[in-house]
Amino acid sequence: MEHELLYPFFKRSEMTKRRNFIKSGLALGVVVAANPLTSCAESIEKVEEATFLVRKPVVLSTWRFGIEANEEAWKVLGQAGAAIDAVEQGVKLVEADPNERSVGYGGRPDRDGRVTLDACIMDHNANIGSVASLEHIKHPVSVARAIMEKTPHVMIVGDGALQFALEQGFPKENLLTPESEAEWKEWLVNSEYKPIANIENHDTIGMIALDEHGNLSGACTTSGMAYKMHGRVGDSPIIGAGLYVDNEVGAATATGHGEEVIRVVGAHLVVHLMRQGKSPQAACKEAVELIKHKLELRNGNLEETQIGFIALNKNGEHGAYALNTGFNYAVKDMDGNMLVDAESLRR
Repeated sequence: MEHELLYPFFKRSEMTKRRNFIKSGLALGVVVAANPLTSCAESIEKVEEATFLVRKPVVLSTWRFGIEANEEAWKVLGQAGAAIDAVEQGVKLVEADPNERSVGYGGRPDRDGRVTLDACIMDHNANIGSVASLEHIKHPVSVARAIMEKTPHVMIVGDGALQFALEQGFPKENLLTPESEAEWKEWLVNSEYKPIANIENHDTIGMIALDEHGNLSGACTTSGMAYKMHGRVGDSPIIGAGLYVDNEVGAATATGHGEEVIRVVGAHLVVHLMRQGKSPQAACKEAVELIKHKLELRNGNLEETQIGFIALNKNGEHGAYALNTGFNYAVKDMDGNMLVDAESLRR
């Protein structure tokens, strides 16, 4: 496992500062006692190195398909590649899988039978790109990256997004698989629109990574809620809602009912809380608590709503939290790749 000294850029809470001051003072005493000839400056440097260790590279992604996505991302991260390349390659694996019914090719259609995709991507320099309501293109995350790198814009939607993708050489394809079409026709019999929590008909793959160079990036891609109104867009392609990266602090991404995430600008909120000194876990929890509070003010149905956040800070520390049980996420670092059941506010 690689570690390096991290000089933190984000504001720490007063309690965190006091704890670190005490630990540093104790450690300084140990260093000086061990070698009285060591200079004060050298001693402080050794203390800082012992106190602020970075665990990297590391990659997190939402849901069970994150295990395979992480492995794909690791092909980049494990070779000292950039986080932005890793997250794009990782989520593309899921976009191309017709058996995953909430992302990309094979995603469930809207109520008109049209598969419309949303995605965004963000790098360590706050470069961003996004597409929404994109049809006929298997890899919306790559279109989002092309927008980020080749246009002066941030988001392109609908027919304009398709036109741009075709101009960039992306092939036009039919994304509605026979299985998804059959499910849609069955749904048409009653046309009941009722998303079910933790059933991946309204979920996303969100991925965030810290590379060997200490840089963060993230990507988020989805086919959105199954049988949604045509043109509906959730949080996934919205920078600050479904995804946010601040290379001085950390990164976060969201999954679940996008409308609720948008209300609190969820991913940005999680990163902002980390900037204030909260751990990734505590930041995710506080964001979920706010969503719960907003839902209760509107007499929303807590039982049928699911929201999950994952977060990663500059130290390589990670965390996650959900409104209801059932959300899991995948984490890969030098020690392995594992699926973790996230803690939740409601049991």
